[in-house]
Amino acid sequence: KCDWSSDVCSSDLTVRVGVGGWTFDPWRETFYPKSVKKTAELHYASRQLTAIEINGTFYRLQSPSTFAKWRDETPDGFVFSVKAHRLATYRKVLGEGGESVKRFLESGVLELGDKLGPILWQIEPRHAFEAADLSRFLDLLPPALGGRQLRHVLEVRHESFACEAFIELARAKGVSLVFADTDEFPSFADVSGEVVYARLMRRSEEHTSELQSHLNLVCRLL
Repeated sequence: KCDWSSDVCSSDLTVRVGVGGWTFDPWRETFYPKSVKKTAELHYASRQLTAIEINGTFYRLQSPSTFAKWRDETPDGFVFSVKAHRLATYRKVLGEGGESVKRFLESGVLELGDKLGPILWQIEPRHAFEAADLSRFLDLLPPALGGRQLRHVLEVRHESFACEAFIELARAKGVSLVFADTDEFPSFADVSGEVVYARLMRRSEEHTSELQSHLNLVCRLL
């Protein structure tokens, strides 16, 4: 899996290339050299890439000290995107997730400081589009916290979201949508917020040409 995100600020375009997570056994002695210890994987990966999506936060809340440790292990200019905890998004009524949203945002993500990038909110695949409920949920996502601007990215996986009403709602709320390069879930190339966030999820070498086409597009934008 290869993930890249593009941060758009004013007239400047910054493209960041990264991956989802950094601790995978198959990467030992392939991506990571033999000399790199497991405890140094983040240190190494963050010097080969410009961004990493933290997936562990989806399964359990992390401590402020853990976020601070990740911040200190990575170089200046590096950025983390952070996947929100599933209790906030894997629920029947999204608009009732206020306490879970608050608990996640106050778990210590601000300890990342300038390395805090987009926050990814992934909706359950079985959850269908319901405009009023989704609108209430998006209103739960604060534009800033502790004096720091937050950038929210929404990933939906139910086919019912493939409609103009959803795109219009995302634009009205200023929330970016994930472009998922996959045949399994809906994919949106619509720009609805200040961040363009692409998750390139095809694993087979047969799709090298698609990856190259994405790279060519980025090069043209630059």
